[in-house]
Amino acid sequence: MYHYDETDQQLVDDRVARFRDQMSRFLDGRLGEDEFRPLRLQNGLYIQRHAPMLRVAIPYGTLAARQLRQLAHIARRHDKGYGHFTTRSNIQFNWVRLEDAPEILAELATVQMHAIQTSGNCIRNITTDPFAGVAADELFDPRPACEIVRQWSALAPEFQFLPRKFKIAFAGGAEDRAALRFHDIGAAARIGDDGQRGFEIFVGGGLGRTPMVGHRLKAFLPQAELLNYFEAILRVYNRHGRRDNKYKARIKILVKDLTLEGFAAEVEDEWAWSRGGPNTIDAAHFARMEAFFAGPADAPAPSAEMPDQPLAYSRWLARNVAAHRQPGRAIVTLSLKAPGHAPGDATADQMDGIADLAERYSHGEIRVSHEQNLVLPHVARADLPAVWAAARVLGLATPTIGLLPDVVCCPGGDFCSLANARSLPVAAAIQQRFDDLDYLFDLGPLELNLSGCVNACGHHHIGHIGILGVDKNNQEWFQITIGGREGTQAALGKVIGPSFAAEQVPEVIARLLETYVARRLEDEPFIDAVERLGLDPFRQAVYGDSHVPRH
Repeated sequence: MYHYDETDQQLVDDRVARFRDQMSRFLDGRLGEDEFRPLRLQNGLYIQRHAPMLRVAIPYGTLAARQLRQLAHIARRHDKGYGHFTTRSNIQFNWVRLEDAPEILAELATVQMHAIQTSGNCIRNITTDPFAGVAADELFDPRPACEIVRQWSALAPEFQFLPRKFKIAFAGGAEDRAALRFHDIGAAARIGDDGQRGFEIFVGGGLGRTPMVGHRLKAFLPQAELLNYFEAILRVYNRHGRRDNKYKARIKILVKDLTLEGFAAEVEDEWAWSRGGPNTIDAAHFARMEAFFAGPADAPAPSAEMPDQPLAYSRWLARNVAAHRQPGRAIVTLSLKAPGHAPGDATADQMDGIADLAERYSHGEIRVSHEQNLVLPHVARADLPAVWAAARVLGLATPTIGLLPDVVCCPGGDFCSLANARSLPVAAAIQQRFDDLDYLFDLGPLELNLSGCVNACGHHHIGHIGILGVDKNNQEWFQITIGGREGTQAALGKVIGPSFAAEQVPEVIARLLETYVARRLEDEPFIDAVERLGLDPFRQAVYGDSHVPRH
């Protein structure tokens, strides 16, 4: 992974010192609340429902074991003993004291971490496939490009006050595991006809109040032009993006207003001024960056045998272990979705335990997925039984990755001041209702996403089943969508009908699943059945005849 040079470290240290002074002036009354608000937000510090929350950046979701240990230390010393991993591959501490924030940032800086650009109308944390660099289907590792874009965008004055927050994602494989089409810019690795590396560029995707699937802006962009082209997109957005209405300020609205053709023409005109300019990335710079991300060179024997293999281990292999580009290795996903625990939460003890596992079995590296799980990317197949046994002790071996209980869920009204409803109790009720592993394995892949409000931090629009908390006469209700999906066949879920009280949601999910099981074809996943059957059979199962349109 990338290691800071002196310039990187100096930038982060200077930022800590500056914020320490700003906090001191706020606490003694020399800075008012209105003056301090943008300063704290620029350092990832929010005021939530019960306490301040600090959001820490994990660039492209990659962590070293020593960094995870520091996060565990911060959880113990400054929080309530745990942290929450988010759908942006960041970590949030929900119970920090305002006056402790500068010290936390100083502690983060000692392990090359920070909270810069985790809030504000700027380029947020760059994300990518959690299997980047190790996936069997990968064309090339996108992380060097992620780091180049991170350095280019970090504290860039031109892009610190955009019309709205801006999100960029990269993917390197044939399969899109980074939800590219739901970002302001998505870049998918491609190989040109001449063997040249480049990216297919998508623009104008996003969730929130006005969800949209991104459009393909460019079929092939040579990697050398990545910064020049991104700069052109951002300059067009900065020039034309709405600043009079925050609900219409995202680039997806601008693309819709200008039309894709009109927006593309503006970008091409802007790019003409920078193409081949100072930000062109030469091959030597890419090669230098790629050296930071070189994986382990040894090739262990391709074995994962366990004498008298227990059923629990077999299930874990089936759901939590993925193919690695090296036959002797595997990618292990550690589930942060154990029953009775909030999705995405990890205790300090678990973080320390994962750091130990990473150092012993994964060359000291951990990844954070946008599904709110953690990944060990370099596990020798011969070590899988030992990793499974250790993960079970830590409560991280729930064999449900990609199944119904692997719920993606925001903190909701238990923490967030923007939420309309509490999402965590609903997620817990669903996990409790659907705990039969035989049934879950029979159902097959099924993604359930839950958000406490329209800001969609739980990505409910792209769940095969999505749940959205809504306010009805100051009461919590939940709207259900089905048919959403990420990946190359990206689609937004559709609302099945009127919303439900919290206690009704598990039963509604059960009826949807019963309909699927009764009407599926052989080996047909839930999402494919929804697309084939349409919404009517599912509405019928939930509401009866009252909300099924007559054709």
